[in-house]
Amino acid sequence: MPQSLRFDGAPAVRTPGHVFVYGTLRRGGRNDIARFRPEPIHVADAAIAGTLYDLGAYPGLVLNGKGRVLGEIYRIEPEVEAALDVLEEVADDDSGEYIKRRVTVDAGTRQFECLVYEIHPDRIDGRAVIGSGDWIAHAAASE
Repeated sequence: MPQSLRFDGAPAVRTPGHVFVYGTLRRGGRNDIARFRPEPIHVADAAIAGTLYDLGAYPGLVLNGKGRVLGEIYRIEPEVEAALDVLEEVADDDSGEYIKRRVTVDAGTRQFECLVYEIHPDRIDGRAVIGSGDWIAHAAASE
């Protein structure tokens, strides 16, 4: 894999970032983010503006809108981000199942710049909206 270079020619240092998870990656979900290594660090519970869709075994988020989608913010290392990109089937041309976005997420009095995996708009046709915005509660009620 090619290494990024800074403007002065030195290798760029990849620093940890944050991710907002809202579906199966949440605590207790079947893809609980805690299973990744290096282990993500829970920073806060939060909610963002959006619409949550039921895609069967997992949800999809469309950002913005009038609804609120519940989730969790984690501090992650670049290796975890790469693994999440594979899990979420992110494509460089945004044709994959999910599109990786960067958004500001409010968590109480703090704000975090987070990665959010937004479902590709072609994947939500005919899918039910999860009005509560809470995938974990929705999945538990559906069992």
